[in-house]
Amino acid sequence: MQAVGMVVEYNPFHNGHHYFLRQAMKQTGADVAVAVMSGNFTQRGEPTIVDKWTRARAALESGVDLVVELPVFYAAQPAHRFAAGALAILNALQVHRVAFGAEHPEWDFATLVAAEERFNQAEFDQYNATYATQFNQQLHAQTGVELRDPNDILAFAYTKAVLANDYPIQLTPVQRRGSDYHDQQIHGQIASASAIRQAVMAGEDFSATVPPAMKAALDKVATVPSWNSLYPLLRNQLIQAPLNCLAQTYQMAEGLEHRMKEVAQRSLRFDDFIHGVKTKRYTYAHLLRMCLYTTLQLSEDEVAARVDHPYIHILGFTARGREYLHQVKKQVPVPIFTKVSQGMRDGFYNLDYRAGKLYQNFTVVEQDLKHPPIMIR
Repeated sequence: MQAVGMVVEYNPFHNGHHYFLRQAMKQTGADVAVAVMSGNFTQRGEPTIVDKWTRARAALESGVDLVVELPVFYAAQPAHRFAAGALAILNALQVHRVAFGAEHPEWDFATLVAAEERFNQAEFDQYNATYATQFNQQLHAQTGVELRDPNDILAFAYTKAVLANDYPIQLTPVQRRGSDYHDQQIHGQIASASAIRQAVMAGEDFSATVPPAMKAALDKVATVPSWNSLYPLLRNQLIQAPLNCLAQTYQMAEGLEHRMKEVAQRSLRFDDFIHGVKTKRYTYAHLLRMCLYTTLQLSEDEVAARVDHPYIHILGFTARGREYLHQVKKQVPVPIFTKVSQGMRDGFYNLDYRAGKLYQNFTVVEQDLKHPPIMIR
């Protein structure tokens, strides 16, 4: 059996994802669809609209054969680390075809990756613009192209990961269809995930944009998970923890802990906090990830101890997905498991376990310990 891999958030799974899934299978001629899916927090560091089990079930009932969790360390990261973690998992699962959506599938992303090697690294020391802005300035100077659309940014990152690691992976771009990624309005049956989340929050009709399994889950959402609800935990951590402890937080740099602590002292609402912390140096996505790292108390030392210990957590599968797992499991070079034991909870899986407990502020469902995989027969 030949598999096609996809790196996804499914936040939520919608008709655009269903279209992409069909195109990925068609264009690669694959027998099995394998999705590496972010757990309960997105690449931007925000909580997902429904938990990972609900999203995995909707995907499996909509045509995906195997859903694997992307650990939170990789899931809540900039594009290059997000892509590197996901492709490492797909390569370990012997998935040698990977499809992804792109606004510009005709671009030669390998050429763009090669151009990065000619960048002037000294220019990134400026503090009057974000890294992304400075990156695009240099890329445009080298190639005439700028990476502005999220899917194109990820396409670049997937290409870079494949080339850097010499993976035997064939990348297949699929033209994005329907609404713009950032579109906040629903127009027809294919809408952006952002627009659907907005509709859920506003109590507006979104039923035409998602498959039945996802609609049933979203209909049960009373309050959309957000940092507004988690902010008291973050604020308490920022106020109570000494500055030297906050400084050890993963990716905390350039004295950002001082700014976050000071703004938290005077901000009772999350929106006030995040706007107060924002500077030209940092994007909102970076700051949201810092909120997650801080709340999870993720330290640089913990990252150093865990980053070289990959693993594969199976969230669910169909009969065909299970057959594929049996086909490849003896060749998978990293631990692969379907249930989290107490030993895992207290060991290598502890960060994901903590993230699951944080997400349980929005759901009574146990997110990890002894939770069985979803089986669609």
